[in-house]
Amino acid sequence: MKAKTIGILTSGGDAPGMNAAVRAVTRASITAGYKVKAIYHGYQGLINGEIEEFTNESVSGIISRGGTILRTARCMDFLTVEGRKKAYEKFKEAGIDALVCIGGNGTLTGAMTFADEYDIQCIGIPATVDNDINGTDETIGYDTTLNTIMECVDKIRDTAASHERIFFIEVMGRDAGWLAQSSAIASGAEAAIVPESATNVDQLAQYIEKGIRKSKNSSIVIVSESPECGAMHYAERVKKEYPQFDVRVSILGHMQRGGSPSARDRILASVLGAVAVEAIKEGQHNIMVGMSNGEPVYVPFAKAIQVQAKNGAPMLKLVETLSN
Repeated sequence: MKAKTIGILTSGGDAPGMNAAVRAVTRASITAGYKVKAIYHGYQGLINGEIEEFTNESVSGIISRGGTILRTARCMDFLTVEGRKKAYEKFKEAGIDALVCIGGNGTLTGAMTFADEYDIQCIGIPATVDNDINGTDETIGYDTTLNTIMECVDKIRDTAASHERIFFIEVMGRDAGWLAQSSAIASGAEAAIVPESATNVDQLAQYIEKGIRKSKNSSIVIVSESPECGAMHYAERVKKEYPQFDVRVSILGHMQRGGSPSARDRILASVLGAVAVEAIKEGQHNIMVGMSNGEPVYVPFAKAIQVQAKNGAPMLKLVETLSN
């Protein structure tokens, strides 16, 4: 049966550009003759029946806004069979035929499970600041967050130079180091410590043993967040092992998620939103839409959610080369 009504939700951590994706899905759907049902608070809202019909006016003026007008929530109930059954009942009650899910790994995993259990036409759009989804060159929110980090590091470098300090700056990316390594290059940092490397301690030792060149009186090290080995861990190690250095820590935290999306993120979100509707028209099931080498691609959910780090070795090598 051909879909007549498309549901749309945002789930998991918010990312700049989600609103642009919501706008694109809504307007492309209406242009193609579909009704649009917006679901608030992600999968939790689907379980609770927080559903509203959207028109073109509903998404007017939101392309420049950060966050998500649909709000978001992490839903433990949706991880259970009973929770997904309630969600399906509300899904059918609202007359929704196909579902577009915007978010990261957890969102896409939920969509895959839901689609498998109830034979629902689910399409995913990758939106996460960590850029850790397989099958797409970039995720919505990554570029904006990268620029936010770069601006923060530029400001921190001013005070680092003034006080001749080493700053360890912690950024998001618990399971993927794209933000750390890319922001290190963009900001001219001396080192990046990321989860993909099995030699994080060696990275730090090499950096310290190289020493701060005589031409430098300060230093910046970008560190991916980690409960065990975040910026505080490395700063404490340097204080203990190299007490001659003046060390400070700056944890950027959730400011990285906020702000108006960049042009790049707005364009990516707009393209993927429209492609998601095309995928529904074609009868695609259980796939994520992404971009590969500048072209839209369809990626099976099972591949998209695989825990498999993209190859960041060349980027880390470049950080090292440029810090000499």
